[in-house]
Amino acid sequence: MRNAIDHLGRLTELRDRDLLDLSLLQSIRDLVRPLSVTLYRAAEGDPPRWGSRLKLVTQLLADQVGEAAPQVEFDGLPALDEHPARAQCLARGERQRVAGPPAWTGFPMMAGGRVVGVLETDTRYPLTREEAALITGMLQVFGNFQALLDYSERDTLTGLLNRKSFDTAFFKLLADGQGADPGIEERRRGQGRAVHWLGVIDIDHFKQVNDRHGHLIGDEVLLLVAQLMNSSFRVSDRLYRFGGEEFVVLLRGATEAEALQAFDRFRLAVQAFSMPQVGSITISAGVTQLRAGDTPSAAFERADRATYHAKNQGRNQVWSHEALVRQGSLQDDDKTGGVELF
Repeated sequence: MRNAIDHLGRLTELRDRDLLDLSLLQSIRDLVRPLSVTLYRAAEGDPPRWGSRLKLVTQLLADQVGEAAPQVEFDGLPALDEHPARAQCLARGERQRVAGPPAWTGFPMMAGGRVVGVLETDTRYPLTREEAALITGMLQVFGNFQALLDYSERDTLTGLLNRKSFDTAFFKLLADGQGADPGIEERRRGQGRAVHWLGVIDIDHFKQVNDRHGHLIGDEVLLLVAQLMNSSFRVSDRLYRFGGEEFVVLLRGATEAEALQAFDRFRLAVQAFSMPQVGSITISAGVTQLRAGDTPSAAFERADRATYHAKNQGRNQVWSHEALVRQGSLQDDDKTGGVELF
């Protein structure tokens, strides 16, 4: 019991969600000693799919983090029913078991009163009742702690991340682009490092929505736009509401064409969606590549200038700052390396 309490203490010291996930797997590995322990999160979409995976493998005395696959496009992610027992665990919110060998056990992961993923273990022998209860208790504490993080880091209306959590994620993504070894996709493209992007999204003529229909309907539009963002972008992309009708996306590892395609996919999804009482609305967006030495304000300003250009050109468009500089529509006022505040 003392060992479990120590692990819970270390787990609840963390604020970084990626490290929090890894710490959970490490704790279960140390307490139960499975062959492997894996965390799957579900992604919204039609059809729904598994959105990300983090796997910890124990081999003799060597521990090895297996594939964490956040870069896969949504259409390439495995469907929920490709693993029936895992899908049942997600759908029913109940522990599922497969005799094996190895013995497989899936535990539902809760957040905000709903099942958002599955934690599964592969073990040489079926888990004992005490081991299963220990993992269930760890997941309950983990879910409660994540709910506290959500309360402080998420926008209360849309559920997207808020401005407060943006800077930390920005610098973490920037460091990943500068220091991480190139992945398979980057090597295939001939790129030495992962390239990341920041996008600014603005709802066109949103003031007219509030003026004509009232703020309650305006809030419903914001909520539905946020839901469309969740279904259009990848699970690994960070989605923010900065206030009013302005949204920000931190997009992981993509070429300029892929980044523009991702934002244009979202633009088309918004245009095609009929908002209750409002009808069709549109968005304008601007994107920019994160640069070495960037600051949040410098990257945001570049993307915002591209968004402003899209609005001036008739709205319902997506532009990259880099493309606008190449064609001479914008000047590249490089402010990287300086200290700036919003």
